[in-house]
Amino acid sequence: MVVPAPMLAVAGDPPDNPNWALEMKYDGARAVIVCRDGRCRIYSRNQREITGFPEVVDALTARVGARHLVLDGELIAPDLDGAPSFGLLQRRLHVPRPSRALLAAVPAQLFLFDILTDAGQDLTGLPYLARRDRLQAWEFTSAPVQTPPYWLDIAADRVLAVSAANHLEGIVSKRINSAYLPGRRSRSWVKTVLRKQADALVYGHTAGSGAMTGTFGALALSAYDTAGLLVHIGSVGTGFTMAARRALRARLDELARPDAPLSLEPARGRIGGAVRFVEPRIVVSVEYREFRRGALRHPSFRGVRTDIAPEAVQIPTE
Repeated sequence: MVVPAPMLAVAGDPPDNPNWALEMKYDGARAVIVCRDGRCRIYSRNQREITGFPEVVDALTARVGARHLVLDGELIAPDLDGAPSFGLLQRRLHVPRPSRALLAAVPAQLFLFDILTDAGQDLTGLPYLARRDRLQAWEFTSAPVQTPPYWLDIAADRVLAVSAANHLEGIVSKRINSAYLPGRRSRSWVKTVLRKQADALVYGHTAGSGAMTGTFGALALSAYDTAGLLVHIGSVGTGFTMAARRALRARLDELARPDAPLSLEPARGRIGGAVRFVEPRIVVSVEYREFRRGALRHPSFRGVRTDIAPEAVQIPTE
């Protein structure tokens, strides 16, 4: 079975144009859902099956039945205030068979915002609004599977303010006549993020001290530039729980290598300590203030990403 890759948005300011719809951007993990022959399966952005969300799969399967559907959405884990938390979702993403205790402690939801196939009919060539109408007709209106609203004829700054007030990531603007382009990053979708975020490849770590002895001090980060070269983009030493540090250290030890995997060596003194090098296979998500002169400023760790291939990690735009 061929699983389509999701369509991706470019980063930028929201278009000042009435021919765009606005959606909220949620702090979760992108998901493509394929329902066929009475069973629904969830796939990550890099088309790997995600098996650890039985409450979502069961709800979808019960609603869809034997219908052939392909849907696009976001897996989220709400915090106590109801805001999606990527940190909480991390507790579920890496557990293929969650216990009853974990299911109760970290309930997951699926927010659907597009439909690619309905009753076996390819809908990707339809305009955005027509696809949304087809999705709304399914009436996914209650947890754990819902279809959040979109807005027309409302100023983007107002929707951004609502997003900020509800502790969301930002907004996504979508051209109302745009087709769905699987696997492509298109200017027909524009994401406006309130807090800057980036994905990075870990290529090494520094030694920890004090309470961090036995784990690490900071992770050395890299990404591929426009020429396809793996380059240093900074280091991150904050935002980790102790459990995350221990889990990461175990993985770092498995990936240890004697020399730097970088295509270009970083400037001397940019990391802040001797680096123990690893194979660049771990993708992490970080928040940061700005990306300037080739380095992330004031980055903070958000979590490990298994839904993005290491080869797809590119340097942020300055």
